[in-house]
Amino acid sequence: MEGNPGDQSRYGRQLGLPGVGPEGQARLAAARVLVVGAGGLGSPILLYLAAAGIGTLGVADPDTVSLSNLNRQILHGPGDLGRPKTESARDKLAAFRPDLDLRLHPRALDDGNATEIVAGYDLVLAAVDSRESRRVINRACYARGVPWIDGGVDGFEGLVSAYRPPGGPCYECLTRGAPDLPGRVPQLFGALAGTVGLLQVQEALKILLGIGRPLVGRVLFYDSREPRFDVVEVPPDPSCPVCANARSPGINHRGHGEHGV
Repeated sequence: MEGNPGDQSRYGRQLGLPGVGPEGQARLAAARVLVVGAGGLGSPILLYLAAAGIGTLGVADPDTVSLSNLNRQILHGPGDLGRPKTESARDKLAAFRPDLDLRLHPRALDDGNATEIVAGYDLVLAAVDSRESRRVINRACYARGVPWIDGGVDGFEGLVSAYRPPGGPCYECLTRGAPDLPGRVPQLFGALAGTVGLLQVQEALKILLGIGRPLVGRVLFYDSREPRFDVVEVPPDPSCPVCANARSPGINHRGHGEHGV
């Protein structure tokens, strides 16, 4: 992407920011980012990562588009009903950024495939709706040393946090022993998913560019009714079966400096 005559015009508003410039933009162009979920959170995440100039985007989602998705899943429209979300997302993103390298994973991530899929990326953003899905992503990212960013929405509230292996805390530290609630469908305004998804994108760009203070070891809570943002510090769990093991000597890492959708 560096050297494309249109880059200066397309990315000019962010090229002038401290910590970006041509070098930072080249880092974004070289970045490989996986978004797990192409729904309410995943839609704005994918659009704004593409808009920022990320070079490679992976889209993982096993589902098809349904009518109930359309109040918040803005990558999809009535013409996409019944189509796989990965294909619908691909078409919109390719039209928006023809130079974007898109990789589709039309399946659910599980402990059998997640580690291999995550290994092909520099950063993962979770846009999923269950604790177990997040635990799968957490285990895979800590196994491969890949940072990841979580987001969730429910009712009028949302949250965002970032995890950076091999350090803790990790998602397991925060939720150890907390069960999923099978069959529960979160209620929310579609715009809330947009707000939280864009906060996840901000965290992603900070990590990829090495600027600011990412939400590692902290959880940001957003209450849209007030509105109010609160940030809570979270210590690592020294007995955590995921990140305590990852911090042990001899583990090889790359050295990367219930809510739903």
